[in-house]
Amino acid sequence: MIRPQLNHVKPALALAATALLTGGALTGCSGDDEAAKDNPAWQNTQVNAVSRATTGGGVATTTSMRPDGSLETVALDLATGRRLWAHPATMAGRLPGMGVQAPATVETGGGQAVVIALDPAAAGHKGAALVARDARTGQQKWTRPVRSTFGPQRCGPYVCVSEDTALSSARVVVLDPRNGAMKWRLAGIAEVEWSDASKVVLLRLAAHPVLEARAIKDGKTIWQLPIEQALGPDVDLSGGWSFGATGDKIIGYVAPYTNPQTKETSTFGLFSARLADGAVDWMRPSVVRVYPSGNPAFAPVVRPVDEQGQYGGFARLDAETGRVLGQITPTQVPGSGWWLAFPPEMNKLGFLKRDAPGSVFDLGTGEPTPVSGATGWSFCVTDPKPLPLRGMISGFYSIAALCEFDLATGKRKDSSSAPPSWFTGSQNGWRLWRDEKGGLHAVNDRTATTPGMYG
Repeated sequence: MIRPQLNHVKPALALAATALLTGGALTGCSGDDEAAKDNPAWQNTQVNAVSRATTGGGVATTTSMRPDGSLETVALDLATGRRLWAHPATMAGRLPGMGVQAPATVETGGGQAVVIALDPAAAGHKGAALVARDARTGQQKWTRPVRSTFGPQRCGPYVCVSEDTALSSARVVVLDPRNGAMKWRLAGIAEVEWSDASKVVLLRLAAHPVLEARAIKDGKTIWQLPIEQALGPDVDLSGGWSFGATGDKIIGYVAPYTNPQTKETSTFGLFSARLADGAVDWMRPSVVRVYPSGNPAFAPVVRPVDEQGQYGGFARLDAETGRVLGQITPTQVPGSGWWLAFPPEMNKLGFLKRDAPGSVFDLGTGEPTPVSGATGWSFCVTDPKPLPLRGMISGFYSIAALCEFDLATGKRKDSSSAPPSWFTGSQNGWRLWRDEKGGLHAVNDRTATTPGMYG
């Protein structure tokens, strides 16, 4: 099963060129010049970040690409952006649609954290090595050989790792970040979608996928929710998926997939389930998530699709209830050749035309608003190139970068503003993002911890 190209949303961008899928989901957080100016901020242009960043123990880590096409795990001081250490990294078994994996950063108490990443195997060995290091010093703590994996993920106080993903013996192991000791394991392939100190919610990747919660200490099943129970039969994860949590709910999106043999399109849409017991709160079948986009758990913006496969307008949903808060009808969508752009606030939807006047609509009322003076954030690059990775499978893209545009002219603004937090998310007040050249930027504007476009 293949996750969508979340790291540069390549399929969505290709479809956007035909005016089908582009759009965005928003939260109400600001990313203006004052936020960047009045709060601690830094930039490090000595890295070429190609994955999202993770944080913990006062350290930010990312996977960076070297000039020769090899990868490395880089750790930066979160307060200053100063480089602390770097070690060679690799991918072994990860699928291109999943994007380049980020290191897993797990806090271990007392202000300390451990960074777990995938290193190239030692000479004469196959596969790769899962290596845990002290987040600040880079000192190695333990190592574990792996043949194929989707990469490590933090799951509460532990680290979850898919192993032998290319074999029938595929499993997920849950390890203690301090010493690598196995706490419990799970047969099959699964991805962590949410966790806290007591439980983890996993998506079991199978012909009939299941969302399930397990006790973090021993792996005991707390609840299970077949995705087909939430959205309907014939779900196929090959089109991609995305999850996010808000309050007491987890919200999932499954994208459509058209079988090349049968030409049939799989079931798709959004749904919400309670974290406590897995009960479905609401569902919105037959809608597609649009890009650029915030996390599905925050003010999702979608396009409905009818039984004939025709795309409708744009609808902004209430993530708490799934109800439509505002919409733009199909007749208001301005032809083709546009890209969606949004301001930092969740109040308008802009249709950006490069180097030409665009249009803007109020998301609450659906009415057009003046385009003069209106700006919006959209993809800096609409035709990304695959990463020239050395010795690895092709088809990986770096995470996308957003730029601010003047919607009245379609020209990029020369702005030092931080991108909106619906895109960056926030971790304990810190917001990190990659620019279009790979440089890593950060601002601490004391925003509440929320997921962004990349989770």
